[in-house]
Amino acid sequence: MDLLIPESGLFIWMLLAFTVVFIVLAKFGWPIITKMIDDRAKYIDDSIAKANEANEKLAKIQEETAAMLKQTQEKQSQILAEAMEMRKQIVEKAQTEATVAGQKILEEARQQIQAEKEDAIRDIRRQVGELSVKVAEKVLRQSLDSDQAQMAMIGRMLDELETK
Repeated sequence: MDLLIPESGLFIWMLLAFTVVFIVLAKFGWPIITKMIDDRAKYIDDSIAKANEANEKLAKIQEETAAMLKQTQEKQSQILAEAMEMRKQIVEKAQTEATVAGQKILEEARQQIQAEKEDAIRDIRRQVGELSVKVAEKVLRQSLDSDQAQMAMIGRMLDELETK
């Protein structure tokens, strides 16, 4: 059992060595260790505060981003509405102009047709007058006493007209 129970001299030297080490550690080691632990705790607290601050900034940035996105979408909707209104106005204006232009062209065509019709009527009247004068000349040159002579005269005139 001597192995489990140390001798008294060994025990005293071990106690003396432990006391010296404890005093040296208490005087020099523990303050440094506690200072390092306190510094580490302060660093961790600062890091947590900075992380919280960063989270708050991130949340604020996300809110600003959401607000800007909403504003952008509203502006986009407004621009699209304005574009649709402008498109509608342009289409209406184009339709109105096309209707006016079509009516103008139609009126000009009617006037042109009327003018051509009047020209044609004048031309026909002139030709009828010329033919009447020619017929009268021929009738006056020749006496048409009988029906046979009249028919022969009409036939000759028609033949002359066809050859011209």
